[in-house]
Amino acid sequence: MSKIRINMLSKADSVEGQGVGSAYLELIKLLKEDASDVFDVTINSSKPADIIHVHTVNPTYLMRISNAKVPTVMYCHFLPETLEGSIKLPPVLFKIFKKYVVDFYTTADYVVVVNPIFIEPLTKLGVKKERIKYIPNFVSKENFYVQDQAKINDIRASLNIAKDAFVVLGVGQVQTRKGVHDFVEVAKRNPDIEFVWCGGFSFKGLTDGYKELKDLMDHPPENVRFLGIVPRSQMNDMFNMANVLFMPSYNELFPMAILEAANAHTPILLRNLDLYKDILFGNYVAGENNDDFSKHVRELKENANFYQEQKQKSQAISNFYSRENVLKIWKEFYTTLHNEKPIIVSSRPKRIKETRAYRKSNKQ
Repeated sequence: MSKIRINMLSKADSVEGQGVGSAYLELIKLLKEDASDVFDVTINSSKPADIIHVHTVNPTYLMRISNAKVPTVMYCHFLPETLEGSIKLPPVLFKIFKKYVVDFYTTADYVVVVNPIFIEPLTKLGVKKERIKYIPNFVSKENFYVQDQAKINDIRASLNIAKDAFVVLGVGQVQTRKGVHDFVEVAKRNPDIEFVWCGGFSFKGLTDGYKELKDLMDHPPENVRFLGIVPRSQMNDMFNMANVLFMPSYNELFPMAILEAANAHTPILLRNLDLYKDILFGNYVAGENNDDFSKHVRELKENANFYQEQKQKSQAISNFYSRENVLKIWKEFYTTLHNEKPIIVSSRPKRIKETRAYRKSNKQ
């Protein structure tokens, strides 16, 4: 039996420091290392393929899936509403861009989500539920793992952080929706604790609140350090040298940083968002506001029993998202698409027509 050829269309790794790129690279690595006997994976190839899998919303990719003669898949890393607080465009252009993103999800034959909470919003955009597949992210334990204390001491020394300092780590692009202002505010309330943020401006001047955030990065409180975009190859060091991962984001999909930190058994502090409930199963500390966050940070620092409980909960997250289970799901999904190619391709024009009619009637 010949291999199934999957062409990945992606620019996700063109800018470092994005969760989209991390998820994309993990999937490529998984398929090439553990499923090379079944799949032949190419990247941005012009050669014929059995399946086209799109990871980023580049204009040429929309044209390719619109005219494809093979099954097409779109990875849903964000919803139109989650763009608010990420990029800043004039209202008219922002409305056009959101519609353009929806076109990707409604044109592809199948949409893969990494969090089940986004299934319902996609159906409201016109994507039929049977065309949505939930496949969770995972993180390689070869790249993200627990380091020994000697290594952690060396990492801290290289960052001029004391061995006995309590370190709170933030990870993500510097954006309003990521809760960067809250991260700094909590730091101000806890001057005896070190706060370190890994991430920068992937969208640069288009970032929502860019000027204010840039000023914050250039003039942080004494106990806050912005390291900028850190290469993914160095992020395991960051998760290990930290005592806590603190992500006060206002909306997310499925942050890869959470899984990466979990592999290092680092306790996790998050905003109390519904999207985490079905994927992390309560294995994290949740807060509603900066008062909560500050209280939890102090408890993690001062209550040794509570801290150890949270380390164990992070380990539980790491154990659940196993490489083997996720690989099995991807194998079954791709194989089904390949086997159903004639039905999928022949029904596409009618499906797209119905979807457009639905969106028009609902003013999407």
